[in-house]
Amino acid sequence: MGFLSVIRRWALREGMPIREIARRTGLSRNTIKKYLREGAVEPKFKVPKRPSNLDPYADRLSAWLLAQTRKSRKERRTVKQMHADLVKLGYAGSYARVAAFARAWRDDRHRAEQTTGRGTFVPLVFQPGEAFQFDWSEDWATIGGERVKLQAAHTKLSHSRAFLVRAYPLQTHEMLFDAHWHAFRVFGGVPGRGIYDNMKTAVDRVGRGKGWSKYPAVTASRAAINSEPILTASLFNCLPSILISPTISSNFDPNS
Repeated sequence: MGFLSVIRRWALREGMPIREIARRTGLSRNTIKKYLREGAVEPKFKVPKRPSNLDPYADRLSAWLLAQTRKSRKERRTVKQMHADLVKLGYAGSYARVAAFARAWRDDRHRAEQTTGRGTFVPLVFQPGEAFQFDWSEDWATIGGERVKLQAAHTKLSHSRAFLVRAYPLQTHEMLFDAHWHAFRVFGGVPGRGIYDNMKTAVDRVGRGKGWSKYPAVTASRAAINSEPILTASLFNCLPSILISPTISSNFDPNS
């Protein structure tokens, strides 16, 4: 119960004299009279900032938390792992204190991002047949009575949002190209460019000079991969004919 509510209950409900309320609370009678007036707000008391065992490690922990935001969900360390690392560095405090610090840090960062990005809006508009998006996801299915992990290939047209999902056992180059072939077969053509969230399954490595990729056909889009996660239609048109059928048209229906 709030401090102001207690004073009002004593005075108005229980009829306690102001002198007695002042004796119990240690406040002056004039202060109590002010609190009993209409419109008085709950008094706020300043809580002194007390030093914490975590203070010497606050900058290091903040740097760790910031680094985790740049990693994928699977690669991120948990707060418990960070607490264990701090203990190795000499931190003698509890895990709860580290967890509270991490929650406060994330809340502050979320508020800062909302304030910084407020009023800024960049719409993504695509022309018919201009681009498609591709990404992988994991899911489970029961096959032959056994629970099996599957890799789902998602291909979506950026303009119409039409999509195709196919499941594979692994994320290999052959299955990547097979997913593209079936998607372009269903869509009826090859879009002008592809937008990728993660190129690890499309390119073994990016380097300089000859033999930079496992598939020489990918060399045609080397500059695009180095600058941004986008591939052009020419890449898929020059893939081995066993994977990309030459009968697929490169033109889309205007409504696609």
